Amino acid sequence: MALPPPTLDHPARVALRRRLGGRQRCLADVRKSSRGQCRHLAGPALCSRAGGSGPVGTLEERVVSTELIAILASWGIATLRSATPLIFATLGETLVQRVGIINLGTEGEMLLGACVGFAVGVATGNPWLGLTAGALAGATLSLLHAGLVLGAGANQIGSGLAVWMIALGATSYVGRTLVGQQVTPLPALGTDWTDGIPIIGEVLSQMTLAAPLALLAVIFAAWWLNQTRPGLHWKAVGESALVAAENGIRPTRVRVTAIMVGGLLAGFGGAILSVDYTQTWAQEMTKGRGLVAVGLVIVARWKPALVLPVCLLFGLTEVATLRLQSAGFELSPHLLGTAPYLVVLAVLVASHIFARRASAMPADLKAVFQ
Repeated sequence: MALPPPTLDHPARVALRRRLGGRQRCLADVRKSSRGQCRHLAGPALCSRAGGSGPVGTLEERVVSTELIAILASWGIATLRSATPLIFATLGETLVQRVGIINLGTEGEMLLGACVGFAVGVATGNPWLGLTAGALAGATLSLLHAGLVLGAGANQIGSGLAVWMIALGATSYVGRTLVGQQVTPLPALGTDWTDGIPIIGEVLSQMTLAAPLALLAVIFAAWWLNQTRPGLHWKAVGESALVAAENGIRPTRVRVTAIMVGGLLAGFGGAILSVDYTQTWAQEMTKGRGLVAVGLVIVARWKPALVLPVCLLFGLTEVATLRLQSAGFELSPHLLGTAPYLVVLAVLVASHIFARRASAMPADLKAVFQ
């Protein structure tokens, strides 16, 4: 089932369209005033030049410049909102792979987080409870992967696929009752006071706290992994669990913790997708984002700081395809829907051709593919 686009009748978006419409009418009046047909802006200073230069030209340039900034801001916010669920999932998978474990179950953890988060959000009317429940659901499911891999010695690829299939079956069964339900979205960051601020007010009115949380999570993870003792222990385990154990580090504990943190972030990202971004539930609504996250970890060279730009590229492509569809672009919507994934595939191939990404891979992670 195709994932529906984000709701377009959000009050913030309605306000933005009204403001842009007002600016366009103002610009039309300015242009008319330059021909001596002033209406609201009629006056000697504005009507003195017929060529549009002077005060009229300056005002027109300002209006056009403001419109351009508003359009760019709209695209930027839409891109960040689209990329936010993927940022959390990719960041979680990055931390998991840094300890020498790969988790293809990220897709299932995102899907379960989206389903549970939406269900709790609908039942309680509180979006934050929904996000919390989705994160906990992802972390709980990740324990299955940890138990199979670290406890039973199962193949990591097979275990991850099993986790994904379990989540797919569970959400397909439970999610039938959620189709068509309405969930309370996260409140916008804008207030009555900020609405009067040009550009900034419009940006805040379109943003929720989810996007800033994603940015803070990337910054914190990059700092924690590289600057703290526990973070350095995680990296040491990923390079060699045996050497880490000889130095007093407990690899199993570190890896279980990392897998749980990865599941927590993936579930949180899935809940943001259903509760905040689309504000609806659809079967298989993650549309492979969890698998994309696994690939983006390679593009980001297993560095949390690089997770943000690679995810924003995916978000920008998705926003472009959604807007092309809404504009009536004469091309199959199914073909347009593949564009973000084709871009990720192209970047992944290019990163393999033009750079030696394997050198950045944790040493113990290489053993999974040997």
